[in-house]
Amino acid sequence: MELLLLGSTLSALATGLGALPIFFFKNITHRWRDILLALTAGIMVAAVTFSLIPTAFETSNFYTVSIGVLIGTIVLTILEKYIPHIDIGHNVKGISFDKKALLIIAAITLHNLPEGLSVGVSYASGDESLGPLIAFAIGVQNAPEGLLVALFLVKQNVSKLKAFIIATLTGAVEIITAIIGYFLMDYVSNLVPYGLAFAAGAMLYIVYKELIPESHGDGHATQATYSFIIGLLVMLLIIHLFE
Repeated sequence: MELLLLGSTLSALATGLGALPIFFFKNITHRWRDILLALTAGIMVAAVTFSLIPTAFETSNFYTVSIGVLIGTIVLTILEKYIPHIDIGHNVKGISFDKKALLIIAAITLHNLPEGLSVGVSYASGDESLGPLIAFAIGVQNAPEGLLVALFLVKQNVSKLKAFIIATLTGAVEIITAIIGYFLMDYVSNLVPYGLAFAAGAMLYIVYKELIPESHGDGHATQATYSFIIGLLVMLLIIHLFE
């Protein structure tokens, strides 16, 4: 149990570690905003195509993956429709999210839930090397996601400190789901493929509905396109190194 808590905590906090560079950024111009949005899209597409969906297929089938992807897409559609704006805080210094920021946070958080379950199930599998390996691999993937969440929030005029805290919290949910996965392995392990596919559907919705159109609407389409491809390749490299 101690190793589970240590591994899941380090893996989850890697999201916050990845968000640290935002403290060294000054102003983000409109051009760089589009580039970062496209980079986010590329990373998300790579994570879905080369990690989430293939992993779901390893322990399930086409129907399970399809159901999970569709449910994830529908949930994000409902979220966008009924929660267009949210304010957090009780004074003028509170955090204000627009719809896109909220959807990004939701998609990354949903993406982290099944990853936490995977860590918990791995530690409970009886293979002493599997748990730390999975926790480390997921932690490495969490780092760029934390940076992307934080950068997107800073673009929404959220303070760097608050953006860092929120980005860290999107990864912290993995600790809870890892504990759940550990104690309920016999039951939860069957749900992990649905969770991975669910996260894939949510992320694909964000990419196609928000990120790509937003990054191509202000005259920086070429730079955004290259940024998308670079983001995809970076995430693909990370996945390849830790297969």
